[in-house]
Amino acid sequence: MSTIDINCDMGESFGNYTMGRDEEVMPYISSANVAAGFHGGDPHVLRETVSLAAEHGVGVGVHPGLPDMMGFGRREMDATPEEVRDYVVYQLGALMGFAEHAGVDVQHVKPHGAMYSMLSASEEHARAVMEAILEVDPELVYLATDMNIYEVAAEYDDLDAVFEGYVDIDYRPDRTLIVEKSVSAKEPEEVAERVVSIATRGELEAVDGTMIDVPADSICIHGDNPNAVEVLEATHRRLEEAGVELASLSEQV
Repeated sequence: MSTIDINCDMGESFGNYTMGRDEEVMPYISSANVAAGFHGGDPHVLRETVSLAAEHGVGVGVHPGLPDMMGFGRREMDATPEEVRDYVVYQLGALMGFAEHAGVDVQHVKPHGAMYSMLSASEEHARAVMEAILEVDPELVYLATDMNIYEVAAEYDDLDAVFEGYVDIDYRPDRTLIVEKSVSAKEPEEVAERVVSIATRGELEAVDGTMIDVPADSICIHGDNPNAVEVLEATHRRLEEAGVELASLSEQV
């Protein structure tokens, strides 16, 4: 039977500000990418998110961002490979502390926003982060958002990497993503069919109608979409009909 991981960015609320629908979404996913205080999240939200994941048997990973909470980690920053490495290790350490407190293991690393873009554009930055991850815990899985990063990760024999696909935003024919400026509701059945297409055939229809290869073992569904729960409900139903089971990232490597 085929398997697929569904991951979602979590724990991005902070102080009096609520981001996403974590409690409603968590029962439907298998891996949670948890913010660790740089682009979103705070110590209390971090603890609550890890505990919520543990309650639902969801694998936890760190979602490290650049130190830019006002810009939600989406603004470019002039940072050296060593600085970005330290940002990741710092946030990974924060998550590991709360994970140990909750009695769960940290399973993966998925960079956020402008940090992800930086690693995709600069092999030197990507390698600095990957080598740091190996030094902290060689059992961690690197969740690669595009082929540039995935190919660099694949060069490390001792680093497990999983390629990630997207279904609630569109791809261009060259497999780059069309990132929306604002979040909008998605048609649940359409998104669910895209999940099945990746899970069973490793392909997806690009915005121009051509079919592109998306060899993903993990699929990201954004929890801050207004109808994210409805999308996830439809996705679960279609995966069951297609004979595809959910499996966390640690089970995909």
